[in-house]
Amino acid sequence: MTSASPAQQVLEHFADLAQARGYTLDSAQQAAIERFAVLADELLRPRLFRRQTPRSLYLWGPVGRGKSFLLDGFFAALPFAEKRRVHFHAFFRELHERMFRQPPGGDALAASLDDLLAGCRLLCFDEFHVHDIGDAMLITRLFKALFSRGVVLITTSNYPPEGLLPNPLYHERFLPAIRLIETRMDILSVAGPQDYRGASPAEPDPFGAGAYLWPGSPEQRRRLALPPLAQTRIEVPVGHRSLPAISAAEGLLHFSFADLCEGPTAVLDYLTLSESWQRWLLDAVPPLRDASPAARQRFINLVDVLYDRRLALFLVSAAPLDATLADSEIADMSRTRSRLSQLRQIGPG
Repeated sequence: MTSASPAQQVLEHFADLAQARGYTLDSAQQAAIERFAVLADELLRPRLFRRQTPRSLYLWGPVGRGKSFLLDGFFAALPFAEKRRVHFHAFFRELHERMFRQPPGGDALAASLDDLLAGCRLLCFDEFHVHDIGDAMLITRLFKALFSRGVVLITTSNYPPEGLLPNPLYHERFLPAIRLIETRMDILSVAGPQDYRGASPAEPDPFGAGAYLWPGSPEQRRRLALPPLAQTRIEVPVGHRSLPAISAAEGLLHFSFADLCEGPTAVLDYLTLSESWQRWLLDAVPPLRDASPAARQRFINLVDVLYDRRLALFLVSAAPLDATLADSEIADMSRTRSRLSQLRQIGPG
């Protein structure tokens, strides 16, 4: 009896998985699975018959369309040892740390990748996002290095390549990386009409479960079990340093706007903390027109991270949301306004 080909194994795995979970795969998901099956055969082809490295894949679509389900299913089904699957920002943080430890004078990126990717031919990144121009420049170098090493890359993202780093101030500087993605990767849209995370009313969207409060009275906080705005601070560890926070208890991380957004924080800090804290409270949010440009950009980045990770966000300000965001129309603010409008708006009374 002839054994199943790698492609057949992938197709059968997904069929069994969908049946076991009661899923009906939509056309976009089925197209992605069929492309995975082709890739499985290419990766398992005997070395003698490999003419070139298989093309990498970029899966994108809105939240809840099953991108991680597809990636995890393919990774599990592939009868292949030279593979690694990791959340993109966990990998990126580890890469940063390893590069920091490299001795001066050498190629820190190449040396770090030698350690991270030893024996790896397939690298799977879940939840690929680009929020920060500094990260974007390193990501460009990273992708070039991966492709030059013959590593096949699969990424999932909530954004099409052209939608990465959407801030108009920086987007043009990231275009070389976008063109590299479009040249070296097949772009697969997994953007079917069904939001599977929101399919059950018993499982509300965590981000939408947050709230925007004004003026943040003791009674409003009591109703939502939110702590008061204290003057004392604790230190919350983030990588090799710490950030001042008002409190960190019972699954809720509590910052003031001044500490988190006016202070020297970065997207990587928010991503690291988001892995441990499911609920966030940002207190004393001022009218953004009164904040520094850097603080406004950090606020936008924070909202993007928490929205993309589907974490609960509570904001407290002295005025309604429209007043807080008024006259602060910098790049990306329209997207932030749209996302914050999904929060419950709780005013006095």
